[in-house]
Amino acid sequence: MSSINLMKKTAGIVLEKKKLTGVVARVGLVLDISGSMRNLYKNGTVQKVVERILAVASQFDDDGMLDVWVYDNEFSRLPSVTERDFADYVNARILSNDTIHKFGRNDEPPVMYDVMNKYLKENPSKDPAFIVFINDGGCKSTIKKPVVSSSDKPIFWQFVGVGDSNFKVLENLDTMEGRFIDNANFFHVQDIDAITDEQLYDRLLNEFPDWIREAKEKIIL
Repeated sequence: MSSINLMKKTAGIVLEKKKLTGVVARVGLVLDISGSMRNLYKNGTVQKVVERILAVASQFDDDGMLDVWVYDNEFSRLPSVTERDFADYVNARILSNDTIHKFGRNDEPPVMYDVMNKYLKENPSKDPAFIVFINDGGCKSTIKKPVVSSSDKPIFWQFVGVGDSNFKVLENLDTMEGRFIDNANFFHVQDIDAITDEQLYDRLLNEFPDWIREAKEKIIL
């Protein structure tokens, strides 16, 4: 069995455990490509992240499509990835693409607004959008505005901190005031390659079921 099929099987088991079987959601992946992420792109870690999140998308979405963005102080919306074309995606679509700004400083709000634009304006849907947001520290406090402004919309932000940098802004997400409902979660992993697929999916999907429940109660979904 191929690695992607094994990851899909594991994702399906975790979805069943979280009572998410049958939930349809659009899945997006936002990847930090600031300077401190350089090694994770070069050593294959980011490619593995794409594959692991694609396995989740394949369980949530009928077309099995994962939407992808990268950002530093600029951002790019990339071609969506599927099981047909995930191999070498990072090298072919990101590292070898000279039109993508890479390895600068980080600025999160612009890419967040583009995510919102895609799911709320360009392609609105009754299905929620589950956004996995990879960051290796130094996230700007100005993310509060897009998080708050999307808190009455069908978007859930799952932030994942990697490495050993400063995650103070993301650690304070749970106490962020002014939101219609709690629409964001954060967890930190020192080495994302070191945790199993089951551990990763369990943490990724930890708060999503509660958000779906409340979003239905508040008529967001």
